Amino acid sequence: MTSFLCLPAISTPPPTLTRASFRGRSITHFQNRLCRIGVKCSYAEAGVVDDLKSAPIDVVADVKSERVVVLGGSGFVGSAICKAAVTKGIEVVSLSRSGRPTYPGSWVDQVTWIPGDVFYANWDEVLVGATAVVSTLGGFGSDEQMQRINGEANVVAVGAAKDFGIPKFILISVHDYNLPSFLLSSGYFTGKRKAESEVLSKYPNSGVVLRPGFIYGKRKVDGFEIPLDLIGKPLERILSATESFTKPLSYLPASDLLLVPPVSVDDVALAVINSLTDDDFFGIFTIEQIKEAAAKVKA
Repeated sequence: MTSFLCLPAISTPPPTLTRASFRGRSITHFQNRLCRIGVKCSYAEAGVVDDLKSAPIDVVADVKSERVVVLGGSGFVGSAICKAAVTKGIEVVSLSRSGRPTYPGSWVDQVTWIPGDVFYANWDEVLVGATAVVSTLGGFGSDEQMQRINGEANVVAVGAAKDFGIPKFILISVHDYNLPSFLLSSGYFTGKRKAESEVLSKYPNSGVVLRPGFIYGKRKVDGFEIPLDLIGKPLERILSATESFTKPLSYLPASDLLLVPPVSVDDVALAVINSLTDDDFFGIFTIEQIKEAAAKVKA
């Protein structure tokens, strides 16, 4: 908080202005100017004396800036998160092996693209000034590869963020689809659950784990656009509309593969935005809760 002393009082004010009216108008004018430029002001009225010589004005800058680091920001989900964040006026840094994406978009120019691998990242460069980290890291391959990409890479990122003092970590995980245990023991799911445990352990009161199912949207691969929304959007509507009828079947193993509605990539991105701006938003979130969080941002 910084105090500014007013200018010395005018010893002989014009006839049309009394000292009281001059004081009131000058302070009010200064207050209005500060408010117009987004500065929150408070005044010590008891300290205002008749000659204005010791009238302190306390000026408090009400400035809040968000800087989010998106791991895998050039990917399908990561790029949607970057775009949504930029649209909301949030500063964005992306760390991914491919660096800056090749497709056009005005939002692309507003993101700081850093090429690199999580395992060898210069975290001092990536995390400087960050208020949150969002990880979209994940993929398929051999069991060992999936353990490394889905699990170990995220564990490294969580540890780096925690050591650097980043207050919030958001992980894009996956719905378990009510699969039997022998399928959930694959490297894909065990890697994701290992990453979830690390987030919730290191960030018990601010860590966010989103568990979407099938994510649809326009996915760009090697310069081509795959319109997953042509399948995902109508399927989401149908399954959401029939949920009350199909819910009794949810106890059947792997039933969610057919019965759980997809979620749009834009809703996942907006749920991330909600988690960035809402300090009470932490823990594990289901598909339905992801959509509810997205709806809050849309409202």
